[in-house]
Amino acid sequence: MKKNKGMIVGFLAPAVIIFLIVFLYPIVRTVMMSLYKIEAVTDTMDLWTFVGVQNYQKLFTTAIFKTAMTNIVKIWLIGGIIVMIVSLLFGVILTSGIRGKKFFRAIIYLPNIVSAVALATMWLQYVYSPKFGLLKSVLDALGLHKLAETQWTAPENVFWALLLAYCFGMIGYHMLIWMSGIERISPDLYEAATIDGANKPQQFRFMTLPLLKGVFKTNITMWTVSTAAFFVWSQLFSSVTANRSTIVPVQYMYMQIFGAGNAVTERNAGYGAAIGIILCLCVVLVFTVCNKFIKDDDLEF
Repeated sequence: MKKNKGMIVGFLAPAVIIFLIVFLYPIVRTVMMSLYKIEAVTDTMDLWTFVGVQNYQKLFTTAIFKTAMTNIVKIWLIGGIIVMIVSLLFGVILTSGIRGKKFFRAIIYLPNIVSAVALATMWLQYVYSPKFGLLKSVLDALGLHKLAETQWTAPENVFWALLLAYCFGMIGYHMLIWMSGIERISPDLYEAATIDGANKPQQFRFMTLPLLKGVFKTNITMWTVSTAAFFVWSQLFSSVTANRSTIVPVQYMYMQIFGAGNAVTERNAGYGAAIGIILCLCVVLVFTVCNKFIKDDDLEF
C-alpha cells in the first residue's frame, strides 16, 4: 500500500484539483457574494460592499420574489405529481412485454433530445396558437368551439399552459429512470406472486412500488434539481421581460445580475447570489427529507 501511495495520489490529484476549481471555488465565492452588494458580477472584491444578511432580508420582503417562489413551488408540486404518475404509468406499460417497446420508448423520450427553446417555440406557435394551433383544431373537431377560442397564452392562462408544456417535455426522461428500476426486479418474483393468486394491480401495489423506493428518490431529486434551474421555459412564455404569471427565481436572479427588465432599477450580483443560495438550500432540503422518510435499505431484489 505504501509503495502505491504515490501512484494513488498521482491519479487522484487531477480530479481533486479540478473539483476544487470547477465546483468548490464557485460555491464558496457565491456564498461570499450573497453577503455583499455588487454592481457587476465581474467586479473585483475591493469594489464589493458588505451588507451581511440584508440581501436575504430584502428577498423575503419583496413581492416579486415571493411570487417567483410560489410559481416554482407550484411547478415542482403540481408538475411533479403529473410527471411522476404519467412517467411511471408509461414505464410500467413499456416493461410489461408490449410489442414495439423500443419504438414507443424512443417516441416518448424524443422531446428530451430537442432544444428547450425549440420545444417551447413549438408549443407557442403550433399548439397554443389561437389561429391554427393543434389545440384549437382538436377542440373545433370535437365541437367545443367556445373552448377552442380560449387564449391559452393570455395572462390568466399562461402559467398552466407553461406547466403543461414543460411536463410534456419531462415525462420521457423520468420514464427511463422508472424503467431502469422496474427492469431490475426479477421476473421470478412476479411469477411466484401469480402462482400465489396475486393479480396485476396487487403485484404493482405490493411488489413493484415498494421495490421502486430508491428509484422514486432519484426521480424526485432529479425533478427538484431541474425545477430549481427552471428558466428557459419561463423566459419564452413571458410576453414581457418580467411576467408575474410565469416568473421564477432563476429568471428573477438573471434580472438582478444583468439588470434586465422593468422591475430592476439597479444591478446587484450579490442579491442574485442570495437567490442562488436559497434555491440550493431548497434542493438540499428536499433531498434530506426524501432520505429521512423514504428508506429502501430493508428491500431486496
